[in-house]
Amino acid sequence: MKKQISTFAVSALAIAVLSGCSATNNTAQVDVKQSAEYKALQQELAAAKSLQGDANRTAQLESELERLTRESKTTSLLPPNPKAGECYARVVIPATYATETETVQVRAEGKRIETSAPEYTWAEEQVLVKEAYERLEVIPATYRTVTETIQTAEASEQLVRVPAKYKTVTEQVLVRPAHTEWKKGTGPIQKVDSSTGEIMCLVEVPAEYKTVTKTVMVEPETVKTVAIPGKTQTVTRRVVDQPATTRKIVVPAEYKTIKVRKLAKPAAQHAIAIPAEYKTIEKRVKVSDAFLEWRPILCETNTHPGLIRELQLALQAKGFNPGRIDGVLGQDTMAAVNAYQKAKGMASGQLTIKTLKSLGVSI
Repeated sequence: MKKQISTFAVSALAIAVLSGCSATNNTAQVDVKQSAEYKALQQELAAAKSLQGDANRTAQLESELERLTRESKTTSLLPPNPKAGECYARVVIPATYATETETVQVRAEGKRIETSAPEYTWAEEQVLVKEAYERLEVIPATYRTVTETIQTAEASEQLVRVPAKYKTVTEQVLVRPAHTEWKKGTGPIQKVDSSTGEIMCLVEVPAEYKTVTKTVMVEPETVKTVAIPGKTQTVTRRVVDQPATTRKIVVPAEYKTIKVRKLAKPAAQHAIAIPAEYKTIEKRVKVSDAFLEWRPILCETNTHPGLIRELQLALQAKGFNPGRIDGVLGQDTMAAVNAYQKAKGMASGQLTIKTLKSLGVSI
């Protein structure tokens, strides 16, 4: 923040100086070369050069001395060594650059691996196609035919009912036994019924018989035991003579002759060193930073419309548009001046005497 305030104050002072000129020499300017710091740095630099010491330290001391000199010019509130009748302003001195060459490594040191292909030969080789194994062979059973008598029913006994035996016989059956009865008669020996007066004779009536045919049992019903012989049957059947069996059969292995590609010489490799590659390049190195410095400029004392017109024409000839060619140092003309100064790498910000000389404008 302090740096910004200081710069603003100095810029305001520079604008104010445009309207005035220096009448006397600046006696208040302090010479930085007389300061103790500057003298100490000079002594150290001289000692480093005489002893041929560290080059980096020497460059650092030189840069520090240059910085002190530059700061004495930029921080001063008044221009150093002013001339009477001239106007001054602080202008921006652009940074300076230098082109340096540097050798840089573009590819590091390495190595390349080269390989040689393997070599092969062809050979015949027996390879196993099918392994040996055992298999079981079934021997079928043998049969024969035999004839056998087999009992289909065992001998047994059976109870048989013997029916009763009958015969037919004829016999006289007494129907009425012999008896006597009174009948009417005509003889003296006949009895006279007293009630009727009839003669009754007692007559002997013989017995009456009836012929009857009947069945009579000769033998009663009986049960007898009858022996039943067993039953047999002749059967022809197929029986196993020798049962089925198995036996092991060894099946030999199978081989096949094939061509085999064999490695005769293996692949090899060897490393080849590759040196590092370098390239020389140019690079732009900043030598000094941009800074503000007091420079003589145009002011009312040493400028006039004819000079401004000549400036405008010169800018126009160089390809920078100054606006209207009217002899007035206006905004367009100052913009063209600043553009010209930056294009030429000159101090910019004010119309300096050096800028006029560069454009070929005589004061």
